[in-house]
Amino acid sequence: MKWPGILSSAPPAVGVEIASDRVTGVALSGSQAAWTVASHASERLPAGAVTPALNAANIHDDRVVAGALRSLFDKMSVRPRRVALVIPDTAAKVSLVRFEKVPAGAADLDQLIRWQVRKAAPFKAEEAQISWVPAAALPDGGREFLVTTARRDLIEQYERVCSAAGAHAGVVDLASLNLINAALASAAQAAAGDWLIVNVAQDYATLVIVRGKEVIFFRTRHLEADGDLADLVHQTAMYHEDRLAGGRFARVVLSGASARGLDVGERVRRGLEERLGSRVEALDFRGSATMRDRIGAGAELLDTLAPAVGVVLRERVA
Repeated sequence: MKWPGILSSAPPAVGVEIASDRVTGVALSGSQAAWTVASHASERLPAGAVTPALNAANIHDDRVVAGALRSLFDKMSVRPRRVALVIPDTAAKVSLVRFEKVPAGAADLDQLIRWQVRKAAPFKAEEAQISWVPAAALPDGGREFLVTTARRDLIEQYERVCSAAGAHAGVVDLASLNLINAALASAAQAAAGDWLIVNVAQDYATLVIVRGKEVIFFRTRHLEADGDLADLVHQTAMYHEDRLAGGRFARVVLSGASARGLDVGERVRRGLEERLGSRVEALDFRGSATMRDRIGAGAELLDTLAPAVGVVLRERVA
C-alpha cells in the first residue's frame, strides 16, 4: 500500500535505506508477477555520522554518508538517477487522526488534517512536511487518517546526501511503513484479524497493529535498557485489548532484530512469543521478491534488506 510518504513522485526501481549504523541498497527487476532482487549491498557508517531525531540534526557528516552511498552503488553495479529512500522512524512522527465527520472537499480535509497535527508538532508549523492517507473507516461514517509529520529541513538532509552520491530521492518514506508493505506483498492473503509487526532497529523499536490492511496503532520508542522492548510490547498488547477491542493477534511479524546478530534475533523472537502467547514469524519478503543468489538468504540479510525492498514494492504493488 502507498503510505503517506514524506515526499513522492514516479516510482524508482532502486530502494535505499539510511539508518544510524549503515546504508543499504536494493534493486528490483521483473514485473509484479515475478519481482527479483537483481542486486543489493550494505555499507557500514561510523558512529555519530547519522543520529535520527525528530527535532535535531540527523546527518552530521554529509561527505561520509554520501561516500558510503557511492560505495554502495559501486557494489551493486548501478548508477541510479532516482531512488526510493527509507529513513528511520525516529526522524518523523506518525499519528492516527480521527474525524467523526469528514469534510466533503479534498482541500478542506487537507487543511483540517494539517491544522490538527500542527497543534501537536514540536516545531514551527511553517517548518513541517506533512503527508497523509485515509486509514480505517469508523462505524458511524467517520474515518481515521494516517499522518506523517517531519521537519522539512531534516528531510532535506537525507535528500542532500543522496544528491551528492548522484541519485535524486524521488520518494522519502519511513522504515516500519515499508516493512508493512513488504509483509503485505509477500503474504498469500491478508491476515483474518489484527496482526502486529515489530521492527527492532539499532536504537529504537516500532510496533504497528494492522487490521486487515489498515494501520490502527503505531508507536515508536527509543531502546535504552534491556527491558524497554518487553515493556513496549506489553503496553501495546494491553492497549490493543482495552482500547481497540482486540484479542490474540492473528499474526506477529518480527523484523530487524537478526540484523543485530542471530542470537539477538532469536532471543527477541522467543521473548515476544512468551509475552504474547502467539507464534512469531520473521519477515520474509521472498514471497514477492525472490533472491538471485543460489545460496538461500539468511535471517540477517533478509532483515537488512526488508525496508529497502518494501519501499520499492510500495510503488509497484496495488
